Amino acid sequence: MNIFDMIGPIMVGPSSSHTAGAARAGYVARMLLGEEPVKAVVTLSGSFAQTYQGHGTDRAIIGGILGFSPSDLRIRNSFEEAKRNRLSYTFQMEELENTAPNTAKIELQGANGAAISTIISSVGGGVVQVVRINDADVKFSAEYPTTVVFNDDKPGIVAKVSEYFASHHINIAFMRLFRREEGQEAIMVIESDQKVGKEILESLRQSEHINKVIAIEPF
Repeated sequence: MNIFDMIGPIMVGPSSSHTAGAARAGYVARMLLGEEPVKAVVTLSGSFAQTYQGHGTDRAIIGGILGFSPSDLRIRNSFEEAKRNRLSYTFQMEELENTAPNTAKIELQGANGAAISTIISSVGGGVVQVVRINDADVKFSAEYPTTVVFNDDKPGIVAKVSEYFASHHINIAFMRLFRREEGQEAIMVIESDQKVGKEILESLRQSEHINKVIAIEPF
């Protein structure tokens, strides 16, 4: 733990969990979509559902979906910003099973037809944990530069991606592999010490059996 962990994030208040973490959750969902969002359905669970208006959780999530950082003052007016950016949104309340108290299910549709469903928990201090992408259970925080690879579940894909990172001098801090069923689409989450450049990402996207590559940069 360092001094920033104890002080907490630079943020628009009032709560690191309910506001800063909520903004971070919206931002990560936006990045995973991979394009400009035009529609959001947000399901709040646990204490998010109980105190969301008082703590600004709803405004923070919409701000994050718009790409605002937790310290961006536009979060206070994110509903107005959403109208300006032609983002429609709805909120609903539901208890999501087997999740942390501060959790949101964020379903997004993009301007070019992409869609994604995520479940993201705020775990304190502005830190989040992504626990589900579409139908796959996952677990990562995106505190490091994070590359999310959606790929066919085929032999050799993990080795190919690892070798590609190594050849470009990108050191992998953490790598986790997730899938729902054998032979279906898998998700590879790579948290690295260095930022992954656009050229590397584009080359990965063009590789056989890789369906989608998303980069999430930490604030």
